[in-house]
Amino acid sequence: MPRTNPSSATASPAASSTPDLPGPGGLCAVHQPNFLPRLTTLAKLFAADYWIVLDDVQFTRRDYQHRARLANLNDPARQQWLTIPTHLPGGRPTLIRDAVIDAPDLARRRTAGMLRQHYGASPHWPALAEALDPVLDAFDTGRTATVTETSTRVLLDLLGWEGQFLTSSRLPARPGRSVRLADLAAATGARAYLCGTGGMSYLDQNPFAARNIAVAPFRPPTTGIWSSGRRLSALWAFAALGPQDVAARLQTLASDRTALQTTAVSLLEERETYH
Repeated sequence: MPRTNPSSATASPAASSTPDLPGPGGLCAVHQPNFLPRLTTLAKLFAADYWIVLDDVQFTRRDYQHRARLANLNDPARQQWLTIPTHLPGGRPTLIRDAVIDAPDLARRRTAGMLRQHYGASPHWPALAEALDPVLDAFDTGRTATVTETSTRVLLDLLGWEGQFLTSSRLPARPGRSVRLADLAAATGARAYLCGTGGMSYLDQNPFAARNIAVAPFRPPTTGIWSSGRRLSALWAFAALGPQDVAARLQTLASDRTALQTTAVSLLEERETYH
């Protein structure tokens, strides 16, 4: 599945009102807003102390920026796409933040119906349905990114995540794939950048080393509920297991982040010693 290239956007100018930045330290993750994100994506964000919402790169229809793969509650092999119909005012170069929803009212009703159809029989559905109300309300904005970002925030809230959100379009960064990501990570004051397996295949770590930021690879398990974690929306796990069970599993995975960060920082320091 193609991934959005962070270098497809120009450098992010400093916003007229610069956001309050967090204190130094911790792990940073940078990711596009995804609609009801996959379990692996959610786990990476949960393990981070800061999530920079990458909203000023090119919208990609074949990615997860406006769609999610739902699995049948009792038979996860039965799957169906749930897509937010999206119009790109600027054509193919349209940025994620500028994409708009076609017929928001209809899209909202269809989304609500499909979620209820797939997960309404779950004993956890009443609590999930209430938690998802802000996602449905976000359709009224007419902005695809608002809906997708809200959907991720809601799931992180259900997990009890205590990290901070920042938005790439409000942070200064130079152009260039890895340089830009390094600049964004530096804006959080993070000591390490949490990178997924896909990102590790292209990431140039030199710009991070120049900013004294270690790169920590994030590799979730591949068995059990994780076997389909790169394809299915995490909402299936929430409905099948319950938010508390999912939170416990992600907390176990995230508990290794201190060791992960320590190892990454040690490798960075060793690299600096020999260079």
